[in-house]
Amino acid sequence: MVAENGKPSLPRILVVDDESAIQRFLKTALDNGEFSVHQASSGHAGLAAAVAVRPDVILLDLGLPDLDGVEVIRRIREWSQVPIIVVSVREREDDKVLALDAGADDYLTKPFGIGELLARVKVALRRSLQQAPEPVFTIADLQVDLPHRRVTVRGEEVQLTPTEYELLRMLATHAGKVLTHSQILKQIWGVGYMEQPHVLRVNISNLRRKIELDASRPRYILTEPGVGYRLRAGE
Repeated sequence: MVAENGKPSLPRILVVDDESAIQRFLKTALDNGEFSVHQASSGHAGLAAAVAVRPDVILLDLGLPDLDGVEVIRRIREWSQVPIIVVSVREREDDKVLALDAGADDYLTKPFGIGELLARVKVALRRSLQQAPEPVFTIADLQVDLPHRRVTVRGEEVQLTPTEYELLRMLATHAGKVLTHSQILKQIWGVGYMEQPHVLRVNISNLRRKIELDASRPRYILTEPGVGYRLRAGE
């Protein structure tokens, strides 16, 4: 990102939240010289700011005074793929699934720590700066070579079934993003399997046994309880 004066511009973060205390907290956390922070206190104001500011990441509350945050997500997704991180007190699994299925990229439940917030924002920024999926995805000892459909762990090639590979490929091309059960089932198996989460659980379990050092304590494929899975983003 480059400003008109030729100098690098700061990534633009749009905070959409009607609580002044949360706005102050987020501005303090993010206004550290790394980001340019913009704020809106309602759904309609947030939609207008998304057009005017063209943010690189949006932090969005769900409980807005005029529009529900899920509706804000749906409207933004009609024209933009900007990363959206939900920050909400709603902690029910169905609320998280609803927001993620609507197009949110991540979900943080209030209260949360500054360190976790910054880590999620940086992952979202890395994703937004990628014009296309990396041809070779690498994290620690795991490497997924997309052009050659080759997966290695600690330098040794791992034999995956076609379904296991497609599942890992989907997670890798969305690394750092929470993918819900229904999103994965629909893309990998089709709409007829969206009510059969056990199919996904079995394949995730098999995949973990092949790529994780300890499948009972996974370091790559992380579970979002009751919601879905995310592949840890590379550092």
